[in-house]
Amino acid sequence: MVDNQNTTSVEERSSRQELRELVRSQLQMFLEQGNFQGAKTLLVPVQPADAAEAIEGLPQTLHAIAFRLLPKDKSTEIYEHLDSKVQQTLIEEFKNQELRDLIDQMSPDDRVRLLDELPVNLVRRLLKELSSSERQATSLLLGYEPNTAGRIMTPEYVSLKEHFTINRAFERIRSLANITETIYALYVTDTARHLTGILSLRDLVTAEPEQTIGEIMTEDVVFVHTSTDQEEVARTIQRYDFLAVPVVDSEQRLVGIVTVDDIIDVLERETTEDIYALGAVQADRENYFQMSLFRISKRRVSWLLILLLTNILTGGIINANEAILERVVSLAMFIPLLIGTGGNVGTQSSTVVIRGLSTDKIRDMISWQIIRREALVGIVLGLMMGALVVVGAYLVQRDWAVAVTVGLSLWGITTLAATSGAALPMLFKSRGFDPALMSAPFIATCVDVLGVLIYFYVARLLIRV
Repeated sequence: MVDNQNTTSVEERSSRQELRELVRSQLQMFLEQGNFQGAKTLLVPVQPADAAEAIEGLPQTLHAIAFRLLPKDKSTEIYEHLDSKVQQTLIEEFKNQELRDLIDQMSPDDRVRLLDELPVNLVRRLLKELSSSERQATSLLLGYEPNTAGRIMTPEYVSLKEHFTINRAFERIRSLANITETIYALYVTDTARHLTGILSLRDLVTAEPEQTIGEIMTEDVVFVHTSTDQEEVARTIQRYDFLAVPVVDSEQRLVGIVTVDDIIDVLERETTEDIYALGAVQADRENYFQMSLFRISKRRVSWLLILLLTNILTGGIINANEAILERVVSLAMFIPLLIGTGGNVGTQSSTVVIRGLSTDKIRDMISWQIIRREALVGIVLGLMMGALVVVGAYLVQRDWAVAVTVGLSLWGITTLAATSGAALPMLFKSRGFDPALMSAPFIATCVDVLGVLIYFYVARLLIRV
């Protein structure tokens, strides 16, 4: 049954992909032939996300032409799905009236997200085209710190009063439905806009007409502050399975909501940044695969230079122990095995700890408990692999001193790698840095240096030369 479902899912994805490619190729053909009516007719029934993908796949010279053919009621939504590079290109080509029509229809949070990704000169141009009320709403959100709830929230929500009857509440919802982000979560405020309760649309529908909002609302409200980090907002929505979470200011006044669709975008960006950091690649908002080769190299070279310098230390240690290597040449053949294993163990430990910190899975554990746990894992792994390596090394070299040296060194390196792989991200976290900065390549390189030191130290103790 599961196999059939998986097969069906793959087939559905494949057919959707084929449909999107067909739309893109047909759209390009119509535009190149000058058949604008055909292109317009083609785009009308297409989902906004698919239409945006089709436009992105066109040559840059056709982007603006295709976008101007979109129905006005869908153009804003499609624009919000476009890649930031394409958005910027379109803005540069738009006339003032076109720009005004577009950004006036955007919700404040989507508008702020767009402004965050554009050059300063385009931001100034956009702000000039806004009406005074929209400019004020946008400036309010831009006033909050980046990556906080205040920056990603929308001030478009439905608020009710406790004394409202059910019928009056429905009247208010109908009047605001077209200009609010969502009507499924409803918030109750007092005369000073303090958040006092919450209810769902289901609560409202199932209530008696003569009841008041105060009688059916829930007073225990989960909320976040404008200064709450966006990752914490995401965890809150995930924890309570919310469609939206209310945002309050320092005086507990309701100022906006963060919806689950915005959080999905946040999670995607944060996960991408963490993955890039784990691979020792600098991350930013720009699409990596649309950047120039120079910018890609610039983003990656800084970490690589640090790792290169660190690896020079490994070479220096090996060179300093040239004498023992000349006498016991067989020691050299096990260096790649030791540092490779140590790097892998360190990478494993850092990965699970960084992911645990990112997802809040280990928030209830004390730092030293996590480090001790990984150290014990390293000890057990070292004993298991060390025993196997001793036997293998003896069968290859027929020298128990060399075999035991390799085995003991592997045990020490594995223990060190697991401990440092857990400790370094925890240390960075405690100092307020992103733990993902303790990337796998960095930890592996550090373990290489210390591992070689351990290996030659054990060799000098056990092998008499």
